[in-house]
Order: sequence, then C-alpha cells, then structure tokens
Amino acid sequence: CGKSFTQSSSLIVHLRSHTGERPYECDQCKKRFYSSSDLVKHQRVHSEERPFHCPDCGQGFRYNSELITHRRIHTGERPYECPQCGKSFRESSSLKLHLRIHTGERPYECEQCKKRFHSSSHLLKHQLIHT
Repeated sequence: CGKSFTQSSSLIVHLRSHTGERPYECDQCKKRFYSSSDLVKHQRVHSEERPFHCPDCGQGFRYNSELITHRRIHTGERPYECPQCGKSFRESSSLKLHLRIHTGERPYECEQCKKRFHSSSHLLKHQLIHT
C-alpha cells in the first residue's frame, strides 16, 4: 500500500490489517485484535477500570477519546459544524445524524409497517405502537 513506518513494530501491526491476522485474543469474549495495546483497551469493557478522569467534575472514562468528548460539556466546544445550516455539535456522530435532516436519509425501517426513520432510537420508540 506504500505506507512507511519509523518503527518495525508499527509496520508489523499495520501489515496485519492487510493479512487479517489478529493474534491477540480477549479471554472473556474471544474477540481478536491486531495489537496488544488494542486488546488492553478493549479489556476495559469487561472491567470497571476508568483510568481517564475529568479534571472539572471527576467523572471517569474507559477511553481518553470519551474524556475529550465529555470535556466539551464543560468548555462549550462544538467543533462539528453543519455545512448546510451552521448548527454545531460536540460529537461527529451527532452531526452525522443531523445531516440526515437535510439529505432526507432514513436508513432505519420498521419491519412491520415499513415506515423509515433518521435514527435507530426513533425507530425503537415507533415500534412500541406495534406492541
């Protein structure tokens, strides 16, 4: 693929993305990973370990990326802006969901009545009418 690396260990891990080799297995759920560091991060799912703490409120998180997103609550930062209407969001996933308003995309379909929805949560709420 032409990618280059300064460390041979990084090249080895990258090559696994081409070969599909995932030599590191989680003892609890058997999910497999390209690198030992990915396995270690994953294992927090099975434990209560939350090593990343918010300096503002003390809340703990499993991953640094979750802490970064959380801190935007305190800072008011909304780095993801809709190019259509200018509305901004704390999370890229919220922007992606919002964009469906403009595109009309409704990827979630009710199997019973075929009505379509912008989000899975709206579909789940709708499905209650069929019970």
